[in-house]
Amino acid sequence: MKENITDAIADEVLRGATAFQQLCWLASGRLDSAALTASYRAAIDRDNPRLNAYLDLDSGMFAAAAASAERRRQGHVIGRLDGLTVAIKDNIDVAGMPTRAGLPGRRGAVARDAAVVARLRAAGAVILGKTQLDEGALGTTSASLHAGPTQHPARLGYTAGGSSGGSAAAVAAGLASFALGTDTLGSVRIPASHCGIFGLKPTLGQISTTGIVRGARRLDTVGILARSVQDIAIVLQVLDAFDAEDPRSRRRRVPLATPDWEPGRLRAGFLPDLAAIGVAAPVQALFERAVSVLGNELGEHCAVDFSDYDFAKMRRAALFVMESELAVELAGDLADNAHPLSPRLRSMLDYARGKSAADYAKADRELDIGVVKARRVFEDVDVLVLPTMPHGPYPLADGERANDADLTSFASLAGCPAISLPMGMLPDGLPAGLQLVGAPGSDLRLLELAEICAATLDATPKYPVGG
Repeated sequence: MKENITDAIADEVLRGATAFQQLCWLASGRLDSAALTASYRAAIDRDNPRLNAYLDLDSGMFAAAAASAERRRQGHVIGRLDGLTVAIKDNIDVAGMPTRAGLPGRRGAVARDAAVVARLRAAGAVILGKTQLDEGALGTTSASLHAGPTQHPARLGYTAGGSSGGSAAAVAAGLASFALGTDTLGSVRIPASHCGIFGLKPTLGQISTTGIVRGARRLDTVGILARSVQDIAIVLQVLDAFDAEDPRSRRRRVPLATPDWEPGRLRAGFLPDLAAIGVAAPVQALFERAVSVLGNELGEHCAVDFSDYDFAKMRRAALFVMESELAVELAGDLADNAHPLSPRLRSMLDYARGKSAADYAKADRELDIGVVKARRVFEDVDVLVLPTMPHGPYPLADGERANDADLTSFASLAGCPAISLPMGMLPDGLPAGLQLVGAPGSDLRLLELAEICAATLDATPKYPVGG
């Protein structure tokens, strides 16, 4: 007979555990998916009213999905994620639920799962619901005029980051085993840094984007948010697949596997002057301390010259491309006078609509600078190491900061994989992230290094955050 889950594992321990630990409990029979799902559902009912991480719950389906996962385990034919729970950012299609994308007029249920959701279901994951985001996924605070802001799990009134802030808050607060977000200029890594969790933006084309509301086709990726690097690796192996319906999907010549590499010969690249690119003094100090603790784990430390690369200018060019493509993607929403967009979003899209095709082409060409710069950087180093954010979480009342995506946008423009991992607490008691960026295709190598760094730093907060 199985142990009673309420006796065997304390609720906070259960909800704050890594997905890998939960899989071990499920495999051993110490836990069943129905109990795991019920624990998360009770926590959502209790905590979501103050956090505003979830917008919609898939209440009619997740109990049945959990029961199906348990039947499969009893029959010994299981999927890689069988029984785990997942939160889905609300610009990713989940059949039977609306894909609101933070927009007021999108209320009808969609008929088909996004490619990533279909793969999660096939692997046995239980979808809990859809999470909060910035309107049109265009922002870095998850402060929606229509649905209210997502709150930081550790400090109400502070931003959880965006645009995947609801997904990050759900993972940090113990409201899901893991979550999916989207990352166009940093929208997975920014909230991961703010909330003290792990967030991966994969190589462009590594994970299908079929079935998401597009922000910018050459930049969009589906990312993974979790409480450990190991969790991200498990989910990445499930989601990695060529998709003929996605024009930018990559067909791998060999299976996704950990490549051979020699840690002792690692070359880690560092920017020589973080202050010059707007990194705040407390973040610099925390970063320097983290690098000191990592020591030889990062191999040879190499200064990387970025004097020919203007982070703010490149981020602005990418933002204009995103605004232009969203003006097309959201044309129906712009014309829906019964459900008007916020003045902020309408102003950004109207700005793009007032520009010419030549303006768009110029900005698009500027983004190629990032691709070429990355190629040159990774000729000299194996990994680029920098803070995820120029600053820590800030009050929602302050409004969005212009430079939020300055340090994350480089990997997006270049199509590189990048991961944010916790590097410790700032003087105000809130977390900040360390960002590792690798050459395109080096996703698993990057995850292996991130695992080493996370173990050495030992800076992961106690989950659930704010619990």
